[in-house]
Amino acid sequence: MKFIIVGKNIEVTDGLRSAVEDKIGKLAKYFTEDTEVHVTLSVEKDRQKIEVTIPMKGNIIRSEQVSSDMYVSIDLVEEIIERQLKKYKTKLIDKKQSSAFFKQEFVEKDYMEDEEVRIIRTKKFDIKPMYPEDACVQMELLGHSFFVFCNAETDQVNVVYKRKGNTYGLIEPEN
Repeated sequence: MKFIIVGKNIEVTDGLRSAVEDKIGKLAKYFTEDTEVHVTLSVEKDRQKIEVTIPMKGNIIRSEQVSSDMYVSIDLVEEIIERQLKKYKTKLIDKKQSSAFFKQEFVEKDYMEDEEVRIIRTKKFDIKPMYPEDACVQMELLGHSFFVFCNAETDQVNVVYKRKGNTYGLIEPEN
């Protein structure tokens, strides 16, 4: 695995770099040697945050953990990613192009699927064209954390979502 480690409001010391490479390096048993792992360490007040992103063709494996100690955050993020890999292995490997990123032993080993993804409810609603700002207002009025709408400017389906710090995000399809 190839690590790309950056720090925001924190210097990535040799100790932190070593802790990340050791802990996240345990995931090397699942991936090929040339798999890139993007790690961002950041500090905001008493929050020590680590974000790990492993881009693969067709999928992204990502986890973010926050605690009062960076080393605890590093431990937590490794456990979460390993659990994600085992849980979604069959879904990740079903797309044959993605299996090239994983070691053959991981692809062949069976893991018990303790929680399978199940859709238990379907909603249908009329999508009316509106501007992203109006969609944010509608989302707030409904008390939801996201809202699907047809963008009046682009005539495409978009999603607005609530972010931390009382801000909003917009998801648009790529063209």
